[in-house]
Amino acid sequence: MSGWIWTVVIVAAVIALIVKRFRGEPLNARDLCVPPLVLLGIGVYHLTKLDIVDGRDVLWIIGGALVGVVLGAVRGTTTILYAREGHLWQRYTAGTVLVWVLSLGVNAGVGFLATHVGGMHAEARQMTLSIGVGLFGEMVVVGLRGLRTGLPFAPEKDGGVLSGLIDRR
Repeated sequence: MSGWIWTVVIVAAVIALIVKRFRGEPLNARDLCVPPLVLLGIGVYHLTKLDIVDGRDVLWIIGGALVGVVLGAVRGTTTILYAREGHLWQRYTAGTVLVWVLSLGVNAGVGFLATHVGGMHAEARQMTLSIGVGLFGEMVVVGLRGLRTGLPFAPEKDGGVLSGLIDRR
């Protein structure tokens, strides 16, 4: 797939995820873990296919990842966790959207600094990796908060592989 098609697919998927979570949804292990891990995997895979990545790129990628994880973790603190139908549900808030917007701005600023001041190759700034890192930070915080409630995570709709991993019943 070409770069712009990946961009459209990923942006559409992230928007769908945000809308779904803003409405409120059951909090299950698959929905919490799979999106960040898949995006991280795609981002790292694309980085390994680039011949131009050098030490400066790696430093900027690590720095950007640290910023992304922190912003994702902050976003995770704004998510409301609540009991419904006997298990955990999650819902984004206006604060969550505010942190998403802040994250976009900060990531754009880091990207500008990296590519225009720091000598990073623009191709090494993988959007999938950036989004995946932020969702990973959110996943860790929401997952830990969910575990602390003592409520069971929601079962997977199809009883898939992750359905029994975090069931506390």
